[in-house]
Amino acid sequence: MKASAGGYARAESTRHAIELLVSADGQGRVLAGGQSLVAALNMRLSSDDLLVDISRLSELSGVRDAGGTLRIGALTRHAEIGRSQLVRTHAPLLSEAVRYIAHAAIRNRGTIGGALAHADPAAEFPACALALGATLHVEGPNGARAIAAEDFFESVFTTALDEDEILVELSLPKCGPGDAQVIEEVARRSGDYALAGLCLVKRPTAYRVALFSVAETPVLAQRCMAALEAGDPDGAVEALRAEISPPSDTQATAEYRRHLAGILLRRALARLQGDRS
Repeated sequence: MKASAGGYARAESTRHAIELLVSADGQGRVLAGGQSLVAALNMRLSSDDLLVDISRLSELSGVRDAGGTLRIGALTRHAEIGRSQLVRTHAPLLSEAVRYIAHAAIRNRGTIGGALAHADPAAEFPACALALGATLHVEGPNGARAIAAEDFFESVFTTALDEDEILVELSLPKCGPGDAQVIEEVARRSGDYALAGLCLVKRPTAYRVALFSVAETPVLAQRCMAALEAGDPDGAVEALRAEISPPSDTQATAEYRRHLAGILLRRALARLQGDRS
């Protein structure tokens, strides 16, 4: 099946892209890496939209050290994140997540902003952003605003972005002394979406645990985090399994996903203790 015909415009700047979205009157779609949007077009899940191509806006790409935070442009490709020494040093969770994302061709084209704005609940980067406590920076006709990751993901493929706004950058706290960041997932084959996945961020005074592929959005496991902070790992596993309500589908039952979530938490905790068996 081929994509249905629609309008196309290449943005010359971020402001120009916003103007194009405003002119589309709710029918604009941002084209970045195209790894999710083009597939949706080919399946006729999206049609007759104005495609606003931002792929050549160099100001939206790159990784930079901003003092207390790491800032990553929305057009930074997955492969660039995997290669970045800044990311490896200050946000190793993202570096590790890259190796789980699909295949090399997609990692070379897909962008972190596209992954976050697409909001696939089975994708790695949205859960990473949630676990890291990232802030997502967007721009629209009314100016710029910052949205906490906790408030950004609203439902399946749905975010807090307005129809005429663009995600331009994310910022996140830098990994400090004593911090640890790990990701674990289970998939049927390498490159497949995870049946269940878990991101664990340990800081000197707190834990953050985010899960993916277990709900309509990435999930921040609050009760699990509280148990970990109380020094009760077994209680954290039980709390985690109790606070999620995974879907059943052709790939896995809800109960199996709930079981996997507990296994992944135990694996992540074992890695923090240096046991990778």
